[in-house]
Amino acid sequence: MKKNYLILLLFVFISSSIFAIDIKTVDPAFWWAGMKNTELQIMIYGTNISKSDVSITSKTANLEEVVELENSNYLILYLDLTSAQPEKFDIILQKGKDKKIIPYELKQRKAGSADRVGFNSSDVLYLIMPDRFSNGDTSNDVIKGMREAKVNRNDQYARHGGDFRGIENHLDYIQDLGVTAIWLNPVLENDMPEGSYHGYATTDYYKVDRRFGSNEEFANLVNRSHAKGMKVVMDMIFNHCGSEHFFFTDKPSKDWFNYSDKYVQTSYKTTVQHDPYASAYDKKLALDGWFVETMPDLNQRNRHVAKYLIQNSIWWIEYAGIDGIRQDTHPYADYDMMSHWCKEVTEEYPDFNIVGETWLTNNVAVSFWQKDSKLSAPRNSNLRCVMDFPLMGVMENAFDEETSWDKGLSRIYEYLGQDFVYANPHELLIFLDNHDTSRFYKTTEQTSNLNRYKQALAFLLTTRGIPEIYYGTEILMAADKSEGDGYLRRNFPGGWADDKENLFIADNRSSNQKEAFNYVRKLLQWRKGNEAISKGTLKHFAPTNGVYVYERKYNGKSVVVFLSGTDSRKEINLDAYREILPTSQAKDIISENILNLNNNTLTIDARGVLIFEF
Repeated sequence: MKKNYLILLLFVFISSSIFAIDIKTVDPAFWWAGMKNTELQIMIYGTNISKSDVSITSKTANLEEVVELENSNYLILYLDLTSAQPEKFDIILQKGKDKKIIPYELKQRKAGSADRVGFNSSDVLYLIMPDRFSNGDTSNDVIKGMREAKVNRNDQYARHGGDFRGIENHLDYIQDLGVTAIWLNPVLENDMPEGSYHGYATTDYYKVDRRFGSNEEFANLVNRSHAKGMKVVMDMIFNHCGSEHFFFTDKPSKDWFNYSDKYVQTSYKTTVQHDPYASAYDKKLALDGWFVETMPDLNQRNRHVAKYLIQNSIWWIEYAGIDGIRQDTHPYADYDMMSHWCKEVTEEYPDFNIVGETWLTNNVAVSFWQKDSKLSAPRNSNLRCVMDFPLMGVMENAFDEETSWDKGLSRIYEYLGQDFVYANPHELLIFLDNHDTSRFYKTTEQTSNLNRYKQALAFLLTTRGIPEIYYGTEILMAADKSEGDGYLRRNFPGGWADDKENLFIADNRSSNQKEAFNYVRKLLQWRKGNEAISKGTLKHFAPTNGVYVYERKYNGKSVVVFLSGTDSRKEINLDAYREILPTSQAKDIISENILNLNNNTLTIDARGVLIFEF
């Protein structure tokens, strides 16, 4: 009898252990009352939680739906917050005699939260890869229990130790440079094996990577950037997550991912999104295939996946106070879901801005993705800003070649002449390079050609669109993609305590670096608040005698730019440009010389730049 009793006790113990409710994650951990979208999704992940009886103790929120997925370790709750007020309440899971109480909170929104102003054409973005900019806190270089347990600055694909503290330590430097917004490559947790220093394989959507700092430290970085007059843009990835995310290691359902049972690589041919002749085979392969094997492709057509991603982005806007989002691999995801996401964010924050990475080879394809594009009608992407990769390609050659009928600066003239394909040319992110491309200078030897640098930066900062400058451009950092992506993302010299050179300090720069830094700083500081540049119309003239001339004009004020695309001094006949030269003299904002415009001619140096303000 005693033996049978012991067996019974053992059975009860094992049974209770098996069926005990164990909660691992609640996403999001809290929310806010007063949001325009009144439906809240709460995902609960744990052990053996399906089939639980679910209730909430809220006085103002209603539990409207409980979703049990194929995997018994997940529950998804949908709450109606139409009448919700800030409060703390409990979510109760009951399974037999086992009861789990999950405290939850609806917070009070900050005053004016919906009125935030996103980045726009008055801004210049400074792109930083957090792991490679500066190490301000060595104590978080290696976090016990995380899969990459080392820092190796000699390995271009290993973590180098950059963090939020490092960026924060150099906010004065960034502010002094004259940029008005900081775009950070992904900061969310990437608890992957070696090689995920770049941040594009998310393993937790609600936590920043602890090797950068904490959620609170990220929010503080945003606040301190705001205090210095700079916005913050956050990189997000909806197309895929990291293969170590619990979504993948313990899949909620078979349809949570595309090609859920095996790795199928995308063709990278996102032309299928707009191609009228695309086959069903090509569409599926391009959009459902995985970016790489460690980044499984999320199925945004699953309503729960879509809601989770959309809600997560809004959580970060509300929690951290960010001013913009850059969406990675935008055309690889489901068009309708991404359109709905952009619409939801805009409805919640009418002046917020999102830029999609539209890495396509021509302006027609890029324009398809912009909000209100006639090329995508009757569908609408609702994506306000797109990345002008084709212009980057044009600029790669334009400032090297001797300008002729179809080369040099004529490439820029012809390209901008096609801007009618865009719904809004002002909402294009323009850049010379970024973290995925060769830098504007591929080799250090090439940086001796400062005329190329000066022309390119002058054009970038005075033409239509929203300029982005990749960290290190101001000190002539060079890199060729053929040497490896990690090399494109080299450490900023001086960002580590043991660096042999510290180029955050002006006295440590070479004469060329000083000249380059001072030049771009002068342009950036001048550009701040200049409405002729940020809001102005663009009028340009066909390059004549190798010289390209254009005007930006707004509310009676104008800026006129002369760029010489030849290797010799030129005499410019001003008669052709009288319609944009309203006064008899003007000050060149670069040299600060006053030039007489009454004469019929004006001299410009070989590969020279003149910028007049009227």
